[in-house]
Amino acid sequence: MDFDSLLRSIDWYWLETTVMRVLAVLLCLTVHETCHGLAAYALGDPTARDGRRLSLNPLRHIDWLGFAMMLFAGFGWAKPVPVDPRYFKKPKCGMALTALAGPVSNLLLAFLAMLFCHKVLANWIVSDTCPAYWLYVFLHLWAAPLSIGLGLFNLLPIPPLDGAKVLGAFLPDQTYFGLMRYERYGMLLLLALSWFGVTGDLINGAILGIYDFFLELCS
Repeated sequence: MDFDSLLRSIDWYWLETTVMRVLAVLLCLTVHETCHGLAAYALGDPTARDGRRLSLNPLRHIDWLGFAMMLFAGFGWAKPVPVDPRYFKKPKCGMALTALAGPVSNLLLAFLAMLFCHKVLANWIVSDTCPAYWLYVFLHLWAAPLSIGLGLFNLLPIPPLDGAKVLGAFLPDQTYFGLMRYERYGMLLLLALSWFGVTGDLINGAILGIYDFFLELCS
């Protein structure tokens, strides 16, 4: 097969969407985990810093099985950022704020990406082959929706998701620590809910609503 025939045989649409999705997952997970670490560090816990997790290098945060699940199943995970609540003046509150930083960073990332697309990139697009166009497509159509979805998914109050730790700040200590004991089973529950499409049905509508809301703010 000559080179021209090889080029014609490539499914360019599949390649384009795969690259876009991989880059979007790397970006959204890296921002999410880094912001967990930054929040913990701001509250007095140096564990993430000492573990070199205050980094925008995605290789420091990626769990390869979770990354593959995120790509192919729409549900995955990164390496948990190490947090030691003993450094916090109020451990439950500190854990809640550290947990909340991840989803909030994803929503903020989505909004800023869309704002940049509408206020800056839109003025630079001269054709569908220029770099500004491809960056617009990546940020607006891939990174922003995925980031919103990751943020919303992690707000579900199911251990080990961030929402469970946020909820824990409002629970009595005995109830909170009892909830955290079931963290190992939470992943199995999430896999089951994802398998039956329950989490997708709950979140997809919310993603669209927030995406449209951000779109109005950016217009």
